[in-house]
Amino acid sequence: MTARFDDLTTGRALAFPAPDRVLAAGSLADVIGVLDEVDLETAKGAWAHGFVSYDAAPAFDPSLTVHPPAADGPPLVWFGLSDRHPFQPQDLSFRTPPSAPWELEWSEGEHAGAVARIREHIAAGDVYQCNLTTRLRTPYASDPLLLYGVLAQAQRAAHNAYLDTGRFAVASASPELFLEWSGDRLRTKPMKGTARRSADPVTDARNARTLRASPKERAENLMIVDLIRNDLARVAAVGSVDVPRLLTLERYPTVWTMTSEVTARLRAGVGLAGVFGAMFPCGSITGAPKARSMQIIRDVEDGPRGVYCGAIGWVAPPSAPIRARFNVAIRTAVVDRATDTATYGAGGGITWDSSPAAEWAEVLAKSAILGTVSPRTLSARTLSENLT
Repeated sequence: MTARFDDLTTGRALAFPAPDRVLAAGSLADVIGVLDEVDLETAKGAWAHGFVSYDAAPAFDPSLTVHPPAADGPPLVWFGLSDRHPFQPQDLSFRTPPSAPWELEWSEGEHAGAVARIREHIAAGDVYQCNLTTRLRTPYASDPLLLYGVLAQAQRAAHNAYLDTGRFAVASASPELFLEWSGDRLRTKPMKGTARRSADPVTDARNARTLRASPKERAENLMIVDLIRNDLARVAAVGSVDVPRLLTLERYPTVWTMTSEVTARLRAGVGLAGVFGAMFPCGSITGAPKARSMQIIRDVEDGPRGVYCGAIGWVAPPSAPIRARFNVAIRTAVVDRATDTATYGAGGGITWDSSPAAEWAEVLAKSAILGTVSPRTLSARTLSENLT
């Protein structure tokens, strides 16, 4: 087994055997060709599983600016293909691997400076919202599947994914659906707006109510819903884009999050590369407008995002009930066996109303599933207050 996908909200899981062949894109010029080949092979009856890195975005549209991918990092696109049907895996192991504390790449002050730079762009009218992320790292030489089990159990989400590509293993506990393709229907569930959970029921309920009522969080979600509606319209049948659910709260062990759902009917003749070309990367991890937000992300963040903020999923033959399903690769760690390290990304959407302290708390809340986090300049008391 080199891949598994676990929906811990329903108990359903899907595992893939070792691939018979692998398709990978090491350069932007190869990205669309790999997706076209995945489309062709699955149309013939194969099953595919893999990822599309955030840094592959310029292959679909040169205006989508990113950092150059790391020379020693995962490929821009990776898919394993097999003529064998996926199967029901054994129960996921939740045995905790030994690991050192995760260390944040940025200090709280550095993060606040990045928030301030983005707010300057918002004040200038460049963007309405821009997603800011940072990385956490830890030495890691244990089985990556154990790390995946810990993350998935801590998040208890619907779109968990594990991929083993050889040197790199990807462990994603994502709660966010980037794309579900069934028949001629496309569905996506963008998430914007987060509040931390509390062990105290009264405080927890208050946090949920505050999130639901927050003008800032509601506006953030609505901006991204509008962006995704426009993205879907590029490949949708005229008049078929719909928003059946708007500003719905979802509860996870460490966070509350605000979710909406956008659907459309796919135009005839549009394949996998066309769908990704219209929708990728997901607007929830870029900002609005997408192209300008991604330019600012490239200028403010200090390196490529890699698999994090990309999409992880699988593609089935057209006769299957679901043709493809991909998550938004948030709550995602990448283990590099060559260096015995693991990297995890966390962040959130910045708007004019954003407070640096609140955005930093959101980074910590989204990192709580890792266990012990070691900020570079943050007191233990503040850390314990935020990691609930």
